[in-house]
Amino acid sequence: MGPKRINLNYYPKCPNPELTVGVGRHSDVSTLTILLQDNIGGLYVKKLDSNSWVHIPPIDGAIVINIRDALQIMNNGKYKSIEHRVMANGCNNRISVPIFVNPKPNDLIGPLPEVVKNGEKAIYKQVLYSDYVKHFFRKAHDGKVTVDFSKIN
Repeated sequence: MGPKRINLNYYPKCPNPELTVGVGRHSDVSTLTILLQDNIGGLYVKKLDSNSWVHIPPIDGAIVINIRDALQIMNNGKYKSIEHRVMANGCNNRISVPIFVNPKPNDLIGPLPEVVKNGEKAIYKQVLYSDYVKHFFRKAHDGKVTVDFSKIN
C-alpha cells in the first residue's frame, strides 16, 4: 500500500439543515477508508441498485470501514465501493476523522491476476493510480461516475 491520509472534518450545526449538505454524494478514490465518527450521526450510504439512502448510526467506540473505488477496480467489481454523503445537523456540530489508505501514485490499478485467473473477463482496465486521482479531482464529485473512468468500454 501507498500513502495514508487523515482528514479532520468539522461540520458546524446549521439552523436550516434541509437547505444544505455537509458533503455531497460521492465515492472515494482510495482503497479503504477507516472512519472515526462522533455520536452525532449524519453519514448516509446509498443502497446498491437503488435511489434510497440509509443512515449509518454511530456506535460508541466503533469504526466504519468502507471499500473504495481503487479496491472495487482491483477486485473486478466483486466488492463495490459505496456512494455516501454527509447531511448537516440542526442541533449539534459534527466531527469525523476519515483515514484514507491509497495505492502508491505509480501503481497500476486494475483487476488483480488472482481475481481473473479462472477466465473471468476483466471489466476494468489497468490505469495508473495517479491518473485516476487526477481524473477524480478534475470534476465535481457526482456519485460513482469516477469509477467508470477505468471501465473497459
